[in-house]
Amino acid sequence: MTTKLHPTSLISEKANLGNNVSVGPFSVIEDDVSIGDNTIIGNFTTICSGTKIGKNSHIFHNCSIGEIPQDLKFTGENTETSIGDNTIIRENVTVNRGTSALGKTEVGSNVLLMAAVHIAHDCIVHDNVIMANMSTLGGHVEIQEFASLGGGVLVHQFCKIGSHVFIGGGFRAVQDVPPYILAVGEPLRFGGINSIGLKRRGFSIDTLSKIKKAYKLFFRSDYTRSDALDMLKNMSDNEEIKNITNFINNSERGII
Repeated sequence: MTTKLHPTSLISEKANLGNNVSVGPFSVIEDDVSIGDNTIIGNFTTICSGTKIGKNSHIFHNCSIGEIPQDLKFTGENTETSIGDNTIIRENVTVNRGTSALGKTEVGSNVLLMAAVHIAHDCIVHDNVIMANMSTLGGHVEIQEFASLGGGVLVHQFCKIGSHVFIGGGFRAVQDVPPYILAVGEPLRFGGINSIGLKRRGFSIDTLSKIKKAYKLFFRSDYTRSDALDMLKNMSDNEEIKNITNFINNSERGII
């Protein structure tokens, strides 16, 4: 199948477009861009140099993907942006490319970025993440798989959001949010485990019980967090508990 390029679009001869790619009116595809098969680029969208987009993705209107970072230390280094397969990027989304610190901004596969989302330089957004309208990531943020951010959520630079987390709309994350939980409030705090999301993804009742027990020990007991973490290590025959303890041990900004 052939590509479908609107006559008002500007496509660099140095761009690599797969089969059945569609580019809408007044969109710009710069040098050194790669777009996979069956991907759709909407109207008035710019895909900047060094951007790689996978197959079967859909980038809607007025988006800016791979533009230079909003980082005053950036001096034109050769950096990249990557978007995976089957990812949907809605209107007015901005994704900045990496800086020399990491060299790349990554958005995985099966991701949904709703309207007006911003992803700053050097972020890593893993597969199956959902970010609702106007949620914003500072530089170097990592969002692990199956996490969901409500509308207007702000994530401070260098924070990590664990897998299967749900953060309620309008809240701020200025520290790391460990896996499998609901996070709500100002300041952001533990609001229980993400039971509904975990059940939808096939987690067993036994696994949910173990996760709940682990977080009750960590957040809602009389033990210090250090002592609670030591006790969790004795439960680490369970894969999810291992994920929790590893996440907490590797946290650089502290846990909410």
